[in-house]
Order: sequence, then C-alpha cells, then structure tokens
Amino acid sequence: MKADAKAEAAPVGGGSKKKLIIIMASVLVLALAGGGGAWFMLQGDSEEHAEDAKPAKKAKKAKKAGPPVYVPVDQFTVNLQPENGEQYLQLAITLQASSLEESEVIKNNMPKLRSRILLLLSSKHASEINTPEGKQQLSKDILEAVNQPFENGEDSQEVAEVLFTAFIIQ
Repeated sequence: MKADAKAEAAPVGGGSKKKLIIIMASVLVLALAGGGGAWFMLQGDSEEHAEDAKPAKKAKKAKKAGPPVYVPVDQFTVNLQPENGEQYLQLAITLQASSLEESEVIKNNMPKLRSRILLLLSSKHASEINTPEGKQQLSKDILEAVNQPFENGEDSQEVAEVLFTAFIIQ
C-alpha cells in the first residue's frame, strides 16, 4: 500500500509543478505582450513628438492650407539709373504671405524689407522694367529679396507672390 500511496502522491506533486510552469509561462507571455504593447505605444508617441520637433519652417509649410494673407507695403518713389535724363519709378506692392504668423514677421521687419526693395529698385533702368517681361522679372527679383532671412540663422520668409498695385515710370 505504501507504493500506491507514493504513486498517488507523485501525480499530485507533478500536476502542481505543471500548474506552476503553466502559470509562470502565462505570466512571462503576458509580461512580454505588455512590454511589446508599451514599446509600440511609446514608439508611436515618439514619432508624433519627432514630427512636432521638426524645424519651424516645415511646420510653416503645413499651415499653407489656409487662405492667403496679403501684406500691403507703403508706396516707393525712387530715382532710376539714368539713361535718357532723370527718370523715377513710383511703385506700390502687396505681398502674399503663407500665414498670419508669416505676415507678422514681415510687418515686424518692414524697415529691413523696404530697404532691400529700395536698393533693388534704384539699381534698375527704366528700359529694363518698362515691358511686361521686365515687370515680371522685377516681381521675381523683389520676391527673391523679400524671402531672404531677416537675421542670420533664421528661416527665410515664405512670400508666394509680389503683386503690383501701382506702377508709374516718369
């Protein structure tokens, strides 16, 4: 009988070990699944933060979806380079900015912007800007001058278009 008692006791102990192994394996699987889920969630969160941490310029481009913002610039009157006597240019423009934030940057730096444009305009001859093609080229030249950064290390402006609102050569 003692042998039978030992035989009956062994399966109970072996069953207990099996249960312990199954429980430990289940805990391990759950821990791995939980760790993997946490890693996945944190990985997705860090990608969102990485997008938020991109340079401001890229963030500005995303804001272009809204309506354009127009920034009027006070009228210019400049002497043109002499060709056939003294000639001057009277010019008014409006800039199309990509966002309200961009328009504020332009407005806050208006003295620098006007200085750049004045220097550009006073370097022109009347014959250069009198034709439609010349006006288009002048628009491109002004756009290039306007989009240069106002300070070293800053992003360039995002002015999309220069619109002439007055153009007189005399």
